[in-house]
Amino acid sequence: MGETHRAAAAGAALLALVCVLALLVQPTYGRWEVPVTVPPTETKEAGENAAPPPTPEPTPTEIPLPDEAEVPILMYHYVSELPADADAYRRDLTVPPEVFEEQLMYLDEAGYHPISLTDLYLHLTEGYPLPEKPVVLTFDDGYRDAYEVVFPKLLAHGFTGTFFVLATPAHYESDAYLTWSQMEEMSEAGMDIQAHGRDHVDLRGRSYEFLVYQTLGIQEAIEFHTGRTPRFFCYPSGRWDEDVIEVLDSAGYWGAVTTEWGRTQTYEERFTMPRLRVRGEASLDSFIAWLEGE
Repeated sequence: MGETHRAAAAGAALLALVCVLALLVQPTYGRWEVPVTVPPTETKEAGENAAPPPTPEPTPTEIPLPDEAEVPILMYHYVSELPADADAYRRDLTVPPEVFEEQLMYLDEAGYHPISLTDLYLHLTEGYPLPEKPVVLTFDDGYRDAYEVVFPKLLAHGFTGTFFVLATPAHYESDAYLTWSQMEEMSEAGMDIQAHGRDHVDLRGRSYEFLVYQTLGIQEAIEFHTGRTPRFFCYPSGRWDEDVIEVLDSAGYWGAVTTEWGRTQTYEERFTMPRLRVRGEASLDSFIAWLEGE
């Protein structure tokens, strides 16, 4: 081998040695080491267009819940002409259509605002604001005049009403009661269809199975036909006991109304809400006195 070849070989060996040494001094990254690829941002001194510190999120203000609410719940049954053979009981439960119209006109002109029981419940549980002079209009039993007389009159005044209905008469399409199709139409128009039981029977002292049949059965039937789940119950003839309340609560009801006289509503008594019965032969002055608590 000539001198030239020996020099080239020595140079190659020297170059290889330099490369090996260079690799040994270069930093290496392990499996969990991530190289810094973005240079750190320079920190500016205060006053050099430094960004202001972030504004802290405001602390939510807790809404105090009311201990009670003065909301009259009016109780109607029949709104129709009296039959020729009407007894004292039927006369007491029947408000003639023209008298009912006078009452609606007074509510309208006096600035009352009909609300739903859901509005009242949300007010007591979440502080939901109620309008000035709230009132709840309830109609028991689901008689046919609720569709033929009450419904169009409420619509004419822009009012909503709460109708406590029965399942069995609707299933058999009794001429004296609302049908499911009528209830569906009313519900879609803004009326509130709520539960009165599968049948109009005394619920006191009943078995658990019977109470479930009456309370959950009507709830499921209304939901099926209207698409809306009823959350309030009306005790037939105003009769109830603690077993009924327990079943209603477990079935997802939010409250229930009674026939007891009163206008003060509370969360603690949400399953025994009092109402004001509108009597058939009462004058408009009497109606106003009941309504305004005089």
